[in-house]
Amino acid sequence: MWCIGIINGEYVATMEDVLDLYAQPQEEGIVRLCFDERPCQLIDHVLTPIPAKANCTQKQHQEYLRNGVCNVLLAYNMDTGQRHIKVTTTKTKADYSHFMQWVVKEHYPTETKIKLVQDNYQTHSYGAFYENLPFEEARQLKNKLEFHFTPKHGSWLNMAEMEFSSLARQCLDRRIANQEILESEALIWQKNRNLKAVKVNWSFTTEKARVKLKNRYIEISKINT
Repeated sequence: MWCIGIINGEYVATMEDVLDLYAQPQEEGIVRLCFDERPCQLIDHVLTPIPAKANCTQKQHQEYLRNGVCNVLLAYNMDTGQRHIKVTTTKTKADYSHFMQWVVKEHYPTETKIKLVQDNYQTHSYGAFYENLPFEEARQLKNKLEFHFTPKHGSWLNMAEMEFSSLARQCLDRRIANQEILESEALIWQKNRNLKAVKVNWSFTTEKARVKLKNRYIEISKINT
């Protein structure tokens, strides 16, 4: 379910930019990725759970221990149905920069351009590359990555959000005590999903947006009349 919040000219411009990118056919040498990152709380049991039995699920005590948080970074390739995950202890410009560097070098070293859909969180910038990587590497990364930002309150436009929803439901919907276990589980989920090359079936287009949000478009057009 998506929530569009306040719509103005900037919202529409960035929304249509992302939707037009999704509608484009796949191009040789061009990669289309959706990226997002999400903090995950680490929670441990106070008492050892009672194992599951026939016709009975595992039983766990209502009290729990908070073991801090870690950060999951995920990039999703909309054309190949592959996703790339890293887990970090923090959510900083350095984490973002090193993740993007790893994605490019490890998975797309020969492609000419990567069109990247992401939100406009303050760490998601070209400047982050220059602050955390050697200047020449930062320049190469900047020239290879073409940013396409989702609008504010427009996370529903990011396919990576849908992947995080699947990850949460299929893998992380339980108590996980530490970062090592969470990372191991997330990578197993990634491997299984990549083997199946699961793709997001995206059907919302700019044309549909102009019908669905017709009244909002009219309101915007009246601003300067």
